[in-house]
Amino acid sequence: MKQTWTLKAMFTALSAVALIGMVGQASANEEIIKRSKDHNMWAAPGQNLAMHRHSQLKDINTTNVKNLQMIWSQSSGTLRGHEGQPVVVEHNGKPMMYMVSGWPNIVQALDLSNPDQPKQIWNYTKKSDRDESAVPRACCDTINRGLNYADGKVVFHTLDGFLIALDATTGKEIWVTKHAFPEKGETHSGPAMVAEGLVVAGFGGDEFAARGRTVAYDLKTGKEVWKCHSTGSDEDLCLTPDTNKANPHYGLYGQKTGFTYPGDEWKIGGGAPWAWFTYDPKLRIMYAGTGNPGHWSPSYRCSETGANLTHKKCNEVDPKTNVGKHDNKWSMTIMARNIDTGKMVWAYQKTPFDQWDYDGVNENILVDNLAIDGKKVDALVNFDRNGFAYVLDRKDGTLLRAHKFVTVNWAEKVDLKTGRPVKVEEHSPFARDVNTQACPSAMGGKDQQPAAVDPKEPNVFYVPTNNWCMEDEPQERTHTQQGTVYVFANVYMYPEKPGVTGKLKKFDVVTGKTIWEVSDPYPNWSGVLVTDGGLAFYGSLGGDFRAVDRKSGKVVWSRKLASGIIGNPITYKIKGKQYVSVWTGIGGWIGLP
Repeated sequence: MKQTWTLKAMFTALSAVALIGMVGQASANEEIIKRSKDHNMWAAPGQNLAMHRHSQLKDINTTNVKNLQMIWSQSSGTLRGHEGQPVVVEHNGKPMMYMVSGWPNIVQALDLSNPDQPKQIWNYTKKSDRDESAVPRACCDTINRGLNYADGKVVFHTLDGFLIALDATTGKEIWVTKHAFPEKGETHSGPAMVAEGLVVAGFGGDEFAARGRTVAYDLKTGKEVWKCHSTGSDEDLCLTPDTNKANPHYGLYGQKTGFTYPGDEWKIGGGAPWAWFTYDPKLRIMYAGTGNPGHWSPSYRCSETGANLTHKKCNEVDPKTNVGKHDNKWSMTIMARNIDTGKMVWAYQKTPFDQWDYDGVNENILVDNLAIDGKKVDALVNFDRNGFAYVLDRKDGTLLRAHKFVTVNWAEKVDLKTGRPVKVEEHSPFARDVNTQACPSAMGGKDQQPAAVDPKEPNVFYVPTNNWCMEDEPQERTHTQQGTVYVFANVYMYPEKPGVTGKLKKFDVVTGKTIWEVSDPYPNWSGVLVTDGGLAFYGSLGGDFRAVDRKSGKVVWSRKLASGIIGNPITYKIKGKQYVSVWTGIGGWIGLP
């Protein structure tokens, strides 16, 4: 199925378009913040550094959305793999759209001066030193989640591990840095994040025995500024004596938490931050989630042997420290790091000793003044693959809420005092060659496909969900070689309810209540966009691009596109018209079957 850009538009606005220009010598994130405040553009992958995916535009609204029509489409040059979105900015006085494809990662620059007939100004594909071994080593297809624009540069990544900055005017290389190494199991699906003059990046590879790390590079030169791992020594983790000071039960400096893998398994321990990053410029803290701890056969991640090798023994927790001997830290963790140094401010592990492949990489959305327990909190909200919606104080990581947002039976609840899930042994895969039923499936209650929030309603989120359960059968481990498939489990996934495996939900993270939901026969793998026109846009795997009334949950417009949608809608406004656009073309983990 040909991968295309599908752009939706209509409706001439009465007011003039107020596009912003370059901001001189301001820092990179000051530029992004300023651009994000102009909702005529789409300045960053999530619209802003808090990942709201919200627009104040309202020319397209619940009354006139029925008239929305196709305006143009543009081929990416590749077949599939678009889990991201473009950016739309003003560059050199012109509205420009920059976008990148899946492998081999073709970048295009489109001049939107005539928004109904875009003109390609340049395109770029890296030709030299490519590593095609990245293609079979990409766990979940040859996907890409988008690029960034800052300081007159287009910054993007390639599947085979290059970070590249291009001149936004010409498409010429400014710098190229090798960031991830496929021979070590590392592939980069991204995106990176630009903040404070840095390009911060992770990579994927937990299913290929990679060791997770986060690295920051100088935006101007591409030179490494800091590097922090997800496993290993306190120094490698960038822990300090102040890490988790407000919540010592999460794990402290000096406890050697990064060595909770048996032996030297931490060297191939996974925990790669392979998806989204967010940033709070007031706190100067960046947030990222880490993936699962390497392979899916959990008994090998427990140092106990013989009669001691039981589910209960491997999940035991030290009552003094609240740290489990086999937690496999710091996989499936929300990490809060100082942007300048990478030093860990706090870290909260959501699924200790993961037995289900519940990667913890889903986006950490930042909302201000969330009313909770009689206080206004600047919060971090995370809809995790494990089926819980977490609310934390983003300053110090204090856990405030953890509600189930899909059907969950692997845990009874999350203990807010300790932060640990109360696991259900019956639904906890452990013994090799034994099938264990659990909900949600390994694809999660939600995978990386991002939710959206209107910051004026910081408790209400619009969430694409998967509604599958699974039977998980751990297997014998046959090797410990990096760069080789490192899973060792059979997983059979099936609909929780026949005919319904996807839902778009309007969900209150404070009360844990679903306000409304729209059901789909296939899992929802598209991100969501919400607008002040009263609409939520998203796409289905069946190729339906939809607008939903935010109040009622009624689908008020739908257009069948040429293929399934795993991309994230954006919106912008040029010459008095509001446009909505989305990638089409099925792919990703959900598209592989």
